[in-house]
Amino acid sequence: MTITITAFERSPDGGKGLARDTRVRWALEEVGQPYEVRFVSFAGMKAPEHLAIHPFGQIPTYEDGSLSLFETGSIVFHLAEQHAGLLPKGRNARARAITWMFAALNTVEPPILELTTARIFEADKPWSEARLPLVKDRVRARLDSLSAHLGVADWLDGAFSAGDLLMVSVLLRLRMSGILDEYQNLAAYVARGEARPAYIRAFAAQFAVNAPAK
Repeated sequence: MTITITAFERSPDGGKGLARDTRVRWALEEVGQPYEVRFVSFAGMKAPEHLAIHPFGQIPTYEDGSLSLFETGSIVFHLAEQHAGLLPKGRNARARAITWMFAALNTVEPPILELTTARIFEADKPWSEARLPLVKDRVRARLDSLSAHLGVADWLDGAFSAGDLLMVSVLLRLRMSGILDEYQNLAAYVARGEARPAYIRAFAAQFAVNAPAK
């Protein structure tokens, strides 16, 4: 039975790959699993049939036979467990890769999302100008630590893993802010992720749906 994921009928980012379905597409491409996409409108995400799969009314979701999942970390972890290519074989290396998955979503992504909210949704607030530098400093504090750990390595812990997939996906959200460019090794790290054939295929697939009409 073919895997089915959900994605925005029309992504708010216009196909820049920032919507979370891109992470799942990338993971599926890395492990060589075919999939279908069911596109969902903003209204459709609040419909009972979608809420039965994703209680919080978001995307993406993952369906494979009788199994339904939501949350990108859970979906990517499931794929990494079921198929070779995203987790090392060694027990300790595998545990470290999983730790980096959690670090990407629980430690690095929250301040980045806070920055997105501050720049886009709170820009018109009277306190926005004073708050924005504080939010940027919280992002930089995380990137300082991440950059120090990565150093001159290609990936976070040896070979590319699901930890890198999620970390690169998270860092991509910083590109428009210019902060990523302050960290040469992290910018190069993200570029390596984007250069992977699996990422290129995933990006092209979501962009084909969301690209502006000519």
